[in-house]
Amino acid sequence: MNRSILIVICDFLLVSLLAFSTVDINKVSQSGTPQLTQSNPATNQVTGHQDLGEVMRQALDEERKAHDQLLGELTRTRAVVMQQNQQIEATRDQLQTKEQLAAQLAAEQTNLQRQMVAAQTNIADLNERLHATTVETVITKEQRAAMEIEARKQTEKAAALAEQLAQLQKTNQSMQSDRMALQNQLQMSEASNRSAYAQMSQLQEEVDAQRRENVRLAEGVKVLAAKSSDLAQEIHDNRPLTPNMIFEQMSTNRVLASFTGLKPGLFGDSSKGKQTQLILLTDETNTFALCHVQDTPLTLMNPGTQWEELSGTLMRGSVVYHIPSVSFCSMDPRMVLIPVPAGQARALGSKVYHFAKDPYVFQDAVVVGTREDYYGECKFQIDVSTPQYLKMDHNSLKGLFGKFNPSSGDLVLSKAGELIGVMANNNYCAVIRSFDTAATFRFGPTGRHQPTAQTLASLYSVVADMPFKLQ
Repeated sequence: MNRSILIVICDFLLVSLLAFSTVDINKVSQSGTPQLTQSNPATNQVTGHQDLGEVMRQALDEERKAHDQLLGELTRTRAVVMQQNQQIEATRDQLQTKEQLAAQLAAEQTNLQRQMVAAQTNIADLNERLHATTVETVITKEQRAAMEIEARKQTEKAAALAEQLAQLQKTNQSMQSDRMALQNQLQMSEASNRSAYAQMSQLQEEVDAQRRENVRLAEGVKVLAAKSSDLAQEIHDNRPLTPNMIFEQMSTNRVLASFTGLKPGLFGDSSKGKQTQLILLTDETNTFALCHVQDTPLTLMNPGTQWEELSGTLMRGSVVYHIPSVSFCSMDPRMVLIPVPAGQARALGSKVYHFAKDPYVFQDAVVVGTREDYYGECKFQIDVSTPQYLKMDHNSLKGLFGKFNPSSGDLVLSKAGELIGVMANNNYCAVIRSFDTAATFRFGPTGRHQPTAQTLASLYSVVADMPFKLQ
């Protein structure tokens, strides 16, 4: 196995052991004597995550260096092959030149041989003529001398031609030796070239293998990074926050909601207004503001109130958002949902809370008042007869700020800072897990003449049909 991958996997296992040991330590601390709540998050997990990222980056750097080294060797091998190809071409040119020169010398040798044969023929002819003239004593003395001079010239010419022919034969032998040497050099160069090509092919295969290994390593690093991110998120989700931190975050991220309702009266129309502090909540798709129905002018009762017109705003700082409508949660109509577009949520600039992934991961929860500035810590128990609600253990109440007397409408958050639900009454918390609605009221002039009385009476019937302990 690649050493870098082995190091990354070992670090990943080490971080996993640290994460699980952290959860066990939290359990031990909860079962023993009370401990002081630490407001600083555990840094060992973050450091482990950072070390893991650093090791993965070092592993990638080592693989990149090995890849660059192989590419350098491949480049140098290609340069050697090109140089050897140039030498082979030069040797072939020299060999071709030698062959042309040898052919020229062979032609000259043939010509000289012809001239030598002609000279020897002339000498024989002259000797024969001289012998004939001597025997017959027909020719004159001058003619005989001229014939002897001519015979000597032909003899000298034949000797010169013979010497030149011998020189040409020696030169031809030297050319043959050079030709053989060049052929041997060409064969050696071609063999060296084949070896260089084989080495280059091997290096290319190593580079390709290294690239494939880098791809596999990169994919492994991505998988480890994803697992590391999931582990870091899990550690973050399971890291309990102190009630002080939760309240501080909520107090700085709440949005002021103002409601106004206009209804007919004996002496003309009358209005009713309410204000409350609420938070924004998302299911990763939609965003809503959440509050209890008693924090609005609306009342669930039978008979219900017929409202002429409803209006309201959400405000944070200088940003004001006019509420278009309100809806009643289907699992408990006492929970009111106000739709907030994503762009408007960003404009308000407050933190958007998430549903608690596992409301039961922590035994304790933090209750924050919406109408008064109080908060505290208490335990919630599962009531099997009401699976969508958690029962507050009043014996475990630990108020931390203000007069801590939880009541309906208070928000309940997990120790991870996620929303569990809203207190439906003084004893039970409605666990909110979706934005399913049972009815909707339009706000503004478009909402006039809608049957609010009939809808409120119908929603009251839903609450009245609940078990008495939940009403």
